[in-house]
Amino acid sequence: MGHAIEAVGLVKTFVKTRSLREILLHPFGRAERIPALRGADLAVREGEIVSLLGPNGAGKTTLLKILSCLVLPDAGRAIVGGDDTIHENRVKRRIGLVHSDERSFYWRLSARENLRFFARLYNVPYRKTEARLQELLERVDLAAAADRPFSGYSSGMKQRVAIARALLHDPPILLMDEPTRSLDPVTAIALRDFVTERLCRDGGKTVLLATHDLREAEAVSDRVAILVSGRVRQIGTVAEVRRWGVRDRVYRIEVEGWTGALGGPFRVVGDGTEDGLRRIVVAVEPGTSLHDVLAAIVATGARLRACDEQQPDLEQAFSRIVGAESDDA
Repeated sequence: MGHAIEAVGLVKTFVKTRSLREILLHPFGRAERIPALRGADLAVREGEIVSLLGPNGAGKTTLLKILSCLVLPDAGRAIVGGDDTIHENRVKRRIGLVHSDERSFYWRLSARENLRFFARLYNVPYRKTEARLQELLERVDLAAAADRPFSGYSSGMKQRVAIARALLHDPPILLMDEPTRSLDPVTAIALRDFVTERLCRDGGKTVLLATHDLREAEAVSDRVAILVSGRVRQIGTVAEVRRWGVRDRVYRIEVEGWTGALGGPFRVVGDGTEDGLRRIVVAVEPGTSLHDVLAAIVATGARLRACDEQQPDLEQAFSRIVGAESDDA
């Protein structure tokens, strides 16, 4: 399987806007430049969903703008659909871009009229336009409301129109910048299902999704990439990223007759009663099996009722990764 998106050593800085006072006091002063990307590397395979996570100012939107040919990098290369982004016309035929706060639609027009307008800009063949519009409106569940004014749509409906517009020319790659930011939970879940089921699984699309929502990333992603201070700090499956920086495995064990003493390479990091049942949380060092843990508990005279492994939390892993980057800086 090839790569749909490749970013190699991307660097981008922006000139800081100067206040009127600064201009008057230092009219010939050198403008300060703010780094957005500091050598970002990223590869997205064909047909997968990769979520781009990062704190505010990490460079997520700048990276998407470079991949969509809206901004040129100062250094490095970006290859989308097999073409370098310097070949703007070739790349734009292969991508669809979805923003979180869409203001480029004509609010007095209906969804159908808006899409008809953008279809001309996307060079959709005139004879196929109406059939294509109807197909997309049905795919995003807006066929019944297609002729109502855009201004009367809910946030979720507007977002679905934005997705339909991005799909007008049937691109194999979708770039999505926080598409569920302004949506209520029910609408956000429906949109995630649409992306994962209809677009990726059924349609074979590649999706790079920038988001602040860790639960959303966990729910939809094949892999997640964490961008911190303009660099991709970690990339991998959700399970791999969760375990970043974690050595011990943690088990929650339900016991009877627990005495509170446990020797060996184990640490009891939690002990309490819930619903009348005694539960202990045990951290186990690498190289020690669960069998050893259970045998040690039984040796104390306690009886086992149940046991399950506690997976590391993605939010905690994100905090560790961001914190590690800050420490390195």
